[in-house]
Amino acid sequence: MTARFVARPAGAEAYTLGEGPIWDADRDRLLWVDIQGGTVHAGSVEPGRITVTGTWEFDDVACVVAVSEAGELLVAQRGEVVKIDPDGVRTPIADLSRSGSRLNDGGVDPQGRFLVGGMALDDSKGTQTLVRLDGDAVTVLDDDLTLSNGLAWSPDGGTLYSVDSVPGVIYGRDYPDGERRELFRITDGLPDGLCVDAIGNLWIANHGLGRIECRTPSGELLALVDVDVPHPTSCAFAGPNLGILVITTATEGLSPTELTRQPASGRLFTAAVGVTGLRTPYWKP
Repeated sequence: MTARFVARPAGAEAYTLGEGPIWDADRDRLLWVDIQGGTVHAGSVEPGRITVTGTWEFDDVACVVAVSEAGELLVAQRGEVVKIDPDGVRTPIADLSRSGSRLNDGGVDPQGRFLVGGMALDDSKGTQTLVRLDGDAVTVLDDDLTLSNGLAWSPDGGTLYSVDSVPGVIYGRDYPDGERRELFRITDGLPDGLCVDAIGNLWIANHGLGRIECRTPSGELLALVDVDVPHPTSCAFAGPNLGILVITTATEGLSPTELTRQPASGRLFTAAVGVTGLRTPYWKP
């Protein structure tokens, strides 16, 4: 029988395209982005409450954030990846610009390297990449994606899970050098961001169906987290014990009438789901 949980709004702030939550354990803070708002946010996490404690603004989109052990932020923008020192100095790290696309979701692998994928801004399909940054080297892992999305690793770090949202495919590969294989597809709704719990199950945001789906790596549905908005975008385990599931959501794509009917859209949500998550690896500059 599928377990069922309910997520609750955890703050009053609403974001156009909230995305990419990660837990910075050394500083006891949550980090996330509002892609279309061009902002990166930090916040404290308590059961049922997330309080914004810091914001970094950009002239363009801010697509994904990572953090180093020293507290440096790594932010992927439309095509550029920028480092922000704790004193606020910004330094370009890599230019990954490609015509007709922008960067989208990303993550840090167990070795401390940053991965980021792209999304098409037109109707093209199968043209986007997933790349890994290792110092000045850029390694292309995939070059046939349409909307590269959530990235997460198994508890032992030996499997990389990734999402291509438009075909609804969740991939797995032996990491770092194994061949990609299709694990399963989600055809009802749009799979978006995801995270992995300490047991090794996947928690996948279903953009369009207003829920987080917990599935085994083979695709078996174990649990649902109901989110009272149509567009959840991603999720992460946060808090001192990594026992709070934090969910980002979006207002993007909703009409004024839909926003009136779904007033919590764009806000952060939290849920207690009876499991804990994995510590987020730190980016190694």
